[in-house]
Amino acid sequence: MHSSKKHKIWIISLLLISSLTLFIAGCGQQNNNTSKKDPDQEKKDRVPLTEKQIKKNINAKKISVRQDEQKELTQEYQEVAQNQNYTLENPFVKVNPYKTSPLSALVVFHTSIPASVKYTVIGKNNETTLTNKVNGGASTVHKVPIVGLYADHANRVRLDVQYQNGTTETKELTLNTDKLPANLQRAKSSVSNKKADQMDIGDNKLTVMNRTTQEPFAVDSNGEIRWYSTLYTQHVVESWSQGHLMILTKKDNSKELYNSLLETDALGRVYQEYQFTPKNKRTLIHHDIVELPNHNILATVSDGSVYGEDTIAEISHQTGKIVNLIDMKRLLPKSVWYKYKADKGAVSDGSASPGHDWLHMNSIEYLPEENSLLVSNRNQDLIFKLDYRTKEFKWLYSGKKKSAWPKKYHKYLLTPEKGTKHTGGQHALTQLPNDTGDPNKENILLYDNNIAVTNGPKKTSGKYSQGTQYQIDQKNKTIKQTWSYGKQLGKQNFTPVIGNAQRLDNGNTLLTFGFKNGGKESNIIEVKPDGTQVFNFSFKHSGKKGYVYRAYRMPLYDGNYRFE
Repeated sequence: MHSSKKHKIWIISLLLISSLTLFIAGCGQQNNNTSKKDPDQEKKDRVPLTEKQIKKNINAKKISVRQDEQKELTQEYQEVAQNQNYTLENPFVKVNPYKTSPLSALVVFHTSIPASVKYTVIGKNNETTLTNKVNGGASTVHKVPIVGLYADHANRVRLDVQYQNGTTETKELTLNTDKLPANLQRAKSSVSNKKADQMDIGDNKLTVMNRTTQEPFAVDSNGEIRWYSTLYTQHVVESWSQGHLMILTKKDNSKELYNSLLETDALGRVYQEYQFTPKNKRTLIHHDIVELPNHNILATVSDGSVYGEDTIAEISHQTGKIVNLIDMKRLLPKSVWYKYKADKGAVSDGSASPGHDWLHMNSIEYLPEENSLLVSNRNQDLIFKLDYRTKEFKWLYSGKKKSAWPKKYHKYLLTPEKGTKHTGGQHALTQLPNDTGDPNKENILLYDNNIAVTNGPKKTSGKYSQGTQYQIDQKNKTIKQTWSYGKQLGKQNFTPVIGNAQRLDNGNTLLTFGFKNGGKESNIIEVKPDGTQVFNFSFKHSGKKGYVYRAYRMPLYDGNYRFE
């Protein structure tokens, strides 16, 4: 009987365990079913939005919050400019005048007769001395915006005054600055292969580091930081008209989203502010903006749907409203975006739902002579030229076989000449001057990451990255590779994401290997046409996503800039 009882207990236990297992399995099945997306909803999500829906989703507008916050400072400096007690011998001096640009200063003084002014920040050697002439002609009131100070340093700044009567006068100031912020202090940088006399630096050019996140900054030929902004930026630090900058930032550095576009200057003064408040709580502007001749902003954006980074928006500089849209889902084949699945090497930074970042536009350039756009599209390994008015393609270059394109696109496809490589995950497509004399020819430059995302070259993928120049015959629809640099550096300079190529005024090329060694290092190289390096800057340990997205060589104080 004892044995029978044990047997009954064993059977009951087994039944209980079986029931419990079925219950758990049922719950798991239920959870799995509820976690799956409704097929009808998925189908609905894949329908392109109307322009009205996109505008509503982006919710762009012009605001004045930061300008209002700066009103007291602006008024103070205007009152200073009216105070004739400030003379060359006793000038008004304010380091970091707008509290976001610690390596800048404002100097104000009066002279009894009209004069022009030049300032010089004395460098630690000859090529790092920066000189700028104050724009605007001769005056008796002098507002001198100074850019290019060293951090944690007693900076020697010389003012050279040229009076209209032919006499001159000089005044030297000492401007003390604070230490760099912790993010930049922790980073390690170095310069090698420097040939300053062969670099494109002139009297006042710096190398501006446009980063993926954190503080943007600029270095001299020694690699020392001579400007930075305390405003965190993401991907966008662009030269603008009147010597201004346009940056993508956020109100609070601790927050994730970057949805404030500011027109500012190197001193930190804000002139315009545009805000985007998307309902899906994502950063909408990604990777690039350009200024149109009418001063409107052309930006690569996400449309607020499940898709991301596949739309171009023109934003009015006067109202902040969207005045024109190009949804690439309506221009490229439906088979490309509707059935897209994220491939190995594809990237998405949260602007799209998983598996929907099919295009990933990462650069745009406007060509005013022909009212056209040059666009780079990373996740399709595709570059193209598009007529901005008619929205018709002028050419397309892709590793995708011609037979895989619908027939209506065949007339736009470029055929590579022998020795010409297809691009892979490329960035930074720009047009170069046409030096051939043939109006049908076109020279372009880009940064070829050389990673096969969907249609890139699998044979070379991952082995190197390079800056590449091509010549396009628009009439015969052919493309020929005419210059490159980077392959000789090998795998150590391979960067699967980000990067830039800038052709400099002296013919050199500035290349940004931004994601070197898995993002642990950003390597900026200026190279001559023959492949000789004249500047090699390494930036390491930059913190979370603090690598350099693009580096530009430019004057932060140009011939159009005036401080009013």
